[in-house]
Amino acid sequence: MTAIQAIYVRGHEERPDPKPHIVYRIEIQAHVRSWQMWRRYSEFVDLHTELTKSIGPPPAPLPPKHALAVLRGPFKDSSGIIEERRVGLETYLRAIISAKDDKWREYNAFREFLSVPVGRHGTTAEGSTSKQFSSSSWLDEHLELQAKIRDIRADIIKRDALSDRGDVSASHTVNVQAKKKLAETLSRVRTLTQGLQELGMAAMAEGELQRRTDMVARLQDDCEKLGKMVTVTRQSRPAAASPAQGVPVAPESNRASLLGKPITRVFGRQETDLTRPLDNQGLVQLQKTQMDRQDGHLATLTSILQRQRHLGEAIGAELALHNELLDELNSDVDHVGSKLISAKKQLNRLG
Repeated sequence: MTAIQAIYVRGHEERPDPKPHIVYRIEIQAHVRSWQMWRRYSEFVDLHTELTKSIGPPPAPLPPKHALAVLRGPFKDSSGIIEERRVGLETYLRAIISAKDDKWREYNAFREFLSVPVGRHGTTAEGSTSKQFSSSSWLDEHLELQAKIRDIRADIIKRDALSDRGDVSASHTVNVQAKKKLAETLSRVRTLTQGLQELGMAAMAEGELQRRTDMVARLQDDCEKLGKMVTVTRQSRPAAASPAQGVPVAPESNRASLLGKPITRVFGRQETDLTRPLDNQGLVQLQKTQMDRQDGHLATLTSILQRQRHLGEAIGAELALHNELLDELNSDVDHVGSKLISAKKQLNRLG
């Protein structure tokens, strides 16, 4: 149960009905939420018995039952035994959660015992290559992949800088590292795509599903561009010619321009058919016209982005409200499920 980060048995409580007994408070901290429940020692015994019969003995023993403690009457006289049992129960649960073999914590009876919400345990089945995501953990994985892509871009920039300095060996090493990172990122993007398909089958809203599909598509485009960049390395710049070597020969394109029609006006690049017939004032006017047109486009784009922002804020507020309603519904389902499990165990005892 990889989503569970910590588990504690914090304390106990004495309850009188149906007869005096002790219940222990279990607190669970998971990846996206935390919750607590109360369990009797007899429920731990039932769980341990089922795990042992179905799978095998758990990695830690269950603290023994002290028969004398029951015969002594008031629980206040057995505070030392109760505290010892509390520590033992916490050790028992932590051993299952942290065990290398996940067969105990993946067993349905154990998940029901901890009231793990359906679809939020975030586990990976044994022998499976696809990771199960919750809605929140999917977004976390997407953020990590975005950071990974930025890291690969930084490696490519570093590779080009080393190539420009003539350090071919270091440039090759950095490029190999970028290829390895890209291969890992591609694999994780495929897993993210599979996870999104599973979330879609779990009744995710159509609008949110489309938004996340677009997010994955952008990741795939970035990976495709990076793949082209890591396979084509930049040629190192030629070293400056020494006096003994004479003046370097100009490239063919520059030689053609020197031998052809003389260029009377150059503004960092060759003139076009649009600018060639214009004088200086005409060029200034053309530049002003183009800048005014660009300013108009920017104003239109700004207006569109503002509308998109307001729409996004409205959608975010609506999603927050829906999440609250879903959390309330999830809590009610967990509560009803716990009562059904308790009723089932009572029926089994009566049978």
